[in-house]
Order: sequence, then structure tokens, then C-alpha cells
Amino acid sequence: MTEDTTGRWRGWRTASQEALYGPEGFYRRPEGPAGHFRTSVHASALFAGAVARLLCRVDEALGSPAVLDFVDLGAGRGELVTGVLAALPSEVAARVRAQGVELADRPVGLDPRVEWTAEPPKGITGLLFANEWLDNVPVEVAEVDPAGVPRLVLVREDGTERLGEPVSGAEASWLARWWPQAPEEGLRAEIGLPRDTAWASAVAAVDQGLAIAVDYAHTRDARPPFGTLTGFREGRETAPVPDGSCDITAHVALDACASATATASAGALPGARLLTQRAALRALGVTGARPPLTLASTDPTAYVRALASAGEAAELTAPGGLGDFGWLVQSVGIPDPLDEP
Repeated sequence: MTEDTTGRWRGWRTASQEALYGPEGFYRRPEGPAGHFRTSVHASALFAGAVARLLCRVDEALGSPAVLDFVDLGAGRGELVTGVLAALPSEVAARVRAQGVELADRPVGLDPRVEWTAEPPKGITGLLFANEWLDNVPVEVAEVDPAGVPRLVLVREDGTERLGEPVSGAEASWLARWWPQAPEEGLRAEIGLPRDTAWASAVAAVDQGLAIAVDYAHTRDARPPFGTLTGFREGRETAPVPDGSCDITAHVALDACASATATASAGALPGARLLTQRAALRALGVTGARPPLTLASTDPTAYVRALASAGEAAELTAPGGLGDFGWLVQSVGIPDPLDEP
């Protein structure tokens, strides 16, 4: 007889971990994330093309090593790593060791050049790219009680919530530093400590090159007062219910992640940089500029293609949309390839 677990009260971190990554978890379902939400990778091949150009810049900064690593962390069903390999110049592609890191099984038909593992490798020389990975690293949720005390939010499998114990220890210290709350009942926060740890570990795997995390983000001076925890199912935002039927996600305190990396490296790394996706993609040649109208008369087919490309670029860089995503850029032993010349 199967144990009824629907009535168990757990913190959001434990509940989300099981709902997303357990044996029957959301990220192990056959349709994959693309069956439920659209990322920059799915929006346009221009995104993979931009990442390929970034990898080429990293390659140049490294002096064109015999083996150039590209690690797609949180690889979904391999869409980004496949697109990057297709967009690379043949000379660079011949030297690339590509790896998709994902808990789900290797996708059927994936390019045989791509290694598929559940853990990132060590000793990376190249580019580690984590697109919408950190937002799915489960975190605890805190809510201020009537007495003004932040307490952990407990949840059952059906999404019902209640308040638990006061936030304490390292989690309380993180809140005080990165998401201080007024003593106002109902204010909420997501405690990003596990994400800080996860990102510091990912960066530590890079011996030389670049690590980038791309995600929904906010910074200390503009934290949302009621948090951002939400769910996605079949292309629609929905209530976060930790039963494995939907994605459970929350925006990322990328400034805290950046600081954790500097602390973990004992100051050995240069400071990480935060910029918008709009700025990052423009630095990589994705602008969204419309083609000149004169092209419509001289080469109508090229004009239509260029117009479609401009529309896709505009979506990737749009204010209020994908363009507002945060890029956390950490160089390891090379100059920042996204720095303006």
C-alpha cells in the first residue's frame, strides 16, 4: 500500500526538490521543460548563435586550446548545446568538448558529440553556461508573522501553506544581509543561500575561462515585497503546487550569488559582473535593428529573412521581457569577453 504523503508539512525547499527532481518529478517528464514554458533558447536560434560567438571569444582569450569545453548547465533536452555546436565555425567545433548537465535521461537523437551527465565536470577550460538553472535550485520561503518575525513557510503537496519555525542560523543571516524585511505581516522572501552555494560550486569547476548564469533576477535595492515563487504548466503561469505537475520557480538574487563566488574564491577571482540580457546580447551582435527598406526592392527574400531575424532579436532583448533577464558573468583567468572595447 502506497503511503499517503499529501498531508505532510515540509519547507518549500524540500517540497520543490522532490516535485522537480524526484523519481516522478517535473524535470524527469518526457516532454521536458519546453512542453511547459519558453526560454530564450526556444525563442530564437539567435540566442544559441550569440552563445557560440561568446564561446569563440573565450577560445581566442584562451589561445585556442586543443580542447575547448562548453558546458550547458541545466541543459533541458539539449536545445542550447545542440544550437551552439551548429553555429560554431568548423575549426572551433572540431576542438569543442560539449557537455549537457541535466538530471533527466539523455534525449533520444541528441548529437553524439555531446556528453550527458548529471553533474558538471571539473577542470573546465572554456565556457560554462547556465541558462535558467538557478531559478530551479529550490529555496526556502520566509513570511513575516503578525508579530513581525520572519518564519519558514511550510507546504503540503496540494499547495496549502502554513507558517513554521522562525528563520534562524545561516538562513537568518542571509535574509538580514540580502533581503531584509520590514516587520510587516505577510511580507515574503525566498532565501537564496542554496543558489549562492550552487553557483560558487559551478564557478569552482572552471579552471580557466568564463562562467555565466542567465536568469530572472532582482537585486537588493529592488526585492519584490511578496516574493516571486510561482509555477508554470503547459505554457501558462499557475499556482506553485509541489506535486510534480508543474514547474516551480522563483527569481534569483544574482547579486548574492556574485558575492558568494568572491567569498568562496577568497578574492582570487576578479569581481563578477551583472548586466541585462539586452546589454549582453547587443555586445554579441544581437540588436533587433530592422533591415533597410531599400533591401526590400533589391532582394525581397533577404529582406524578409532579415525582418524575421530582427523580430526574434527584438524579443530576446525586449524591455519588460527576456531583455530584462540578468546575466551574471564571472571570468576565471581571462579578460571579460563581454567588456566593451
